Amino acid sequence: MRTRIKVCCIASPDEARIAVGEGADALGLVARMPSGPGPISDDAIAEVTAAAPPAVATFLLTCETTADAISAHIRRTHPSTVQIVAPLDPTEAARLAKIEPHVRRVQVVHVAGPDALDLIDAYSAHVHAFLLDSGRPHAPVAELGGTGRVHDWTISAQFVRASALPVFLAGGLSPANVGEAIRRVRPFGVDLCSAVRTDGRLDRLKLQAFVGAVRRADDALRIG
Repeated sequence: MRTRIKVCCIASPDEARIAVGEGADALGLVARMPSGPGPISDDAIAEVTAAAPPAVATFLLTCETTADAISAHIRRTHPSTVQIVAPLDPTEAARLAKIEPHVRRVQVVHVAGPDALDLIDAYSAHVHAFLLDSGRPHAPVAELGGTGRVHDWTISAQFVRASALPVFLAGGLSPANVGEAIRRVRPFGVDLCSAVRTDGRLDRLKLQAFVGAVRRADDALRIG
């Protein structure tokens, strides 16, 4: 299976065109966050979602933690997918599924230890996919993504094997390590931001290197 590529921190329609042209399957659009790189305004997010090609998913990254607030954020920005970056009460996840049934829902799980596996059953009935990241949602200033840190891929691999839903892998991925990540974790997709940027801007050459590393890893798995 081909590993999907999600390029996060897209800042403009021009960056979106670069990402899509180099093979991105999905665009991550970071809204207001307590910390981390890449936030843009809701109006800028809506501009990118309106211009994205039909086959490319647009992910709104929201830190809202109630179904009503997430729904309002979706309706302001019009993404195809909402990525819920903070822990969400499962009852709110169930309510969101009812009020926004046509928007794909992805729950982020920040992998701090084996207890991340306990969240599979809590959310699986209410979301379409998971994304494993390396944030610290309970830190004094919450970190909800964009940390550049690699978490324990052994736990991530266990999560992928245990989940019936697709799983994206994020957290410190780069052209240098994404091949090993794919080999060890076997995620549905990979997600990154900082490793393909230079001076805050999307770098086409770095993105080409990342996409090439992903495709070589896919080829190696098929051959092996």
